[in-house]
Amino acid sequence: MAFHGDNHYSSTPLPVQRMHLIQVDSVQRWMEDLKWMTECECMCILQSKPISIEDDAQSELILSSSQPGTRDSLQTLLRKAWIISMELTKIVQKLEKNRWQRVHSITLKANGHVCSMINEYNAFTRNQSEEMHQFQKLLTEKCSELTGITERCLYLEDEQMLTSMKSCINETLNSVGYYFGELIEVVLTHEIKNLVRQINSSDNIDSIEAATGSLFSLTQEGPRMCHIIAQEGGVIALFKICRQDCFRCLYPQALRTLASVCCVEEGIHQLEKVDGILCLADILTDRSHSEATRAEAAAVIAQITSPHLTFSQHLSSFLENMEEIVTALVKLCEESSSGEVCLLASAALANITFFDTMACEMLLQLNAVKILLAACSDVQRVDTPYSRDQIITILANLSVLDQSASEIIQENGVHVLVEMLFEKPSSRSPGEVAACERVQQKSAVTLARLSRDPEVAHAAIKLSCIPRLIELCRSPAERNNSDSVLVACLAALRRLAVMCPDGLEESDFQQLVKPRLVDSFLLCTNMEESFV
Repeated sequence: MAFHGDNHYSSTPLPVQRMHLIQVDSVQRWMEDLKWMTECECMCILQSKPISIEDDAQSELILSSSQPGTRDSLQTLLRKAWIISMELTKIVQKLEKNRWQRVHSITLKANGHVCSMINEYNAFTRNQSEEMHQFQKLLTEKCSELTGITERCLYLEDEQMLTSMKSCINETLNSVGYYFGELIEVVLTHEIKNLVRQINSSDNIDSIEAATGSLFSLTQEGPRMCHIIAQEGGVIALFKICRQDCFRCLYPQALRTLASVCCVEEGIHQLEKVDGILCLADILTDRSHSEATRAEAAAVIAQITSPHLTFSQHLSSFLENMEEIVTALVKLCEESSSGEVCLLASAALANITFFDTMACEMLLQLNAVKILLAACSDVQRVDTPYSRDQIITILANLSVLDQSASEIIQENGVHVLVEMLFEKPSSRSPGEVAACERVQQKSAVTLARLSRDPEVAHAAIKLSCIPRLIELCRSPAERNNSDSVLVACLAALRRLAVMCPDGLEESDFQQLVKPRLVDSFLLCTNMEESFV
């Protein structure tokens, strides 16, 4: 959730509807304003969506009354904060269209929501800091100021005056957004401190479970929340849970929360500080832990070794425990009872192969090629493109080692690699489509690398790999218009063509193999579907 700055209030304008303005007397206008001032309270009490003919009515949300407990209170706070953010966005949209009546009415609503949020939070929160009170006061004052300015605009007809008032509204709105964002951050920091204190001081499983669940919910609000959780001792508290046998039933939830927090640098820094990698290695290698617990530990490993995190490369303690961790992850892949467990374990292994080159040699010694290829043939373990993406990533990184070719040949791996060239999404979900593209690309890369071995190249040719590579090059639809898949397929095709030049039609050779790679690439990217 974003709160700061005026950029967060810009969005695609809603469709313009014609609005008929009529002259009304002051009493009638006051009654109309009263409706907007009290609507948020009505919504809380009646739990009902207001009927409106306005174009933005569909975005109104039902505000349910607060339920007992920190987690429910936090969710209510976040929901109201999101609603206020949306109302501020609407003000900007209506202001751009000079719809002064709507600007004022929405401002009244936003003001009401802010007051309601502050009052409800103050009702269940004790020991508030002076900083929190200060931001509450500043936000309330700025909201009142914004309401007053927008009301004055209703009575102005001079265009120049309205233009100057518009600038004033924007300036005040920015101040409202700033104080609103600061208040929410201060409030959430206060709540996070309380949750961490609850974990550290309680011996009650239910209490710790509730606090951990609330922390996990907050991690889903974005990196800023994860940073605050780490900064306020959340990582330390979560590892405290994972080091006590009496809390074993809470390990999966605590580890899941740790994986989320460790998407930020501060989270990984705190993990290293409390020797968290050794704790994760102990959990992974202890077969007395449930599969779910070990899978969540694998998820933390996958997170902290992600190649997208440039700040995780300093994890010196990881290298000290890498052999134990890799061994345990391979075993988890082999014995996993579900696709989700295999996905988490293989994702961790895939990231580790980027993290350190020694991991690839370890995997070969652990007979990982056989285990991973067997998993690909087991629908119970590998049932989505996401899992195949992780496994082909490992195989692609292993393929740089000369000894990997014989392992893959021995386990009928070339057949699996060629099959992956036919990967297609079962839905049009962007995530699934992207995963399929990565599977196609990496399988082509792996085949290109392995085809330096004549035995692999001839096996691929026998499996009709060349026609499929040509199809992927010539048909944009087959590769989902992916340029990365095209480049990988052109490279693999050229490597195989050296081994079997007779396997290509003359036109394929002249267009896809003989020219420079960039020229073949440009030719294929400009092809029409009918060309095939």
